[in-house]
Amino acid sequence: MMYSTTCSYAIRALCRLALIDPEGYVRIQEVCEGSALPSYFVAKIFRDLVRAGLLKSAKGRGGGYALARPAKEIRLFDIVDAIDGIAQYQQCVVGLEQCNDKQPCPQHEHFKAIRQRILSYLNNTSLADMSKALNKKLDILGMTLPTIDGNQIPAD
Repeated sequence: MMYSTTCSYAIRALCRLALIDPEGYVRIQEVCEGSALPSYFVAKIFRDLVRAGLLKSAKGRGGGYALARPAKEIRLFDIVDAIDGIAQYQQCVVGLEQCNDKQPCPQHEHFKAIRQRILSYLNNTSLADMSKALNKKLDILGMTLPTIDGNQIPAD
């Protein structure tokens, strides 16, 4: 598994939020509805994402959580960095303190290319890309997500 459970939940919940209402506020219950995402845990994750500047929140009627910037401008890297941090993609794969091209560990050359591909993937994949993929999956499964006004979003 590449991400922690918390990070996986964050990615899934953000994708759902972006599909439900990419420009407005969505309540946690709407994000989690019809999914295996636990609302109490998503609420905690969303508070962390507000602190990281990926979400904004508003209280009261019409409140909830909204993307702090367009989904196409939020990279998977940003989400992973906010939740798990990126140190795991920068450290030695076998845990040596000194590991670089001049002082490589036994796995350095093998893992270097993998690390670069992972970081490239994280940097080049947006929340919009992830949401689009989720929408395709929902379409294949014949499922839809509720919109903020209670209507259904047909998968495209």
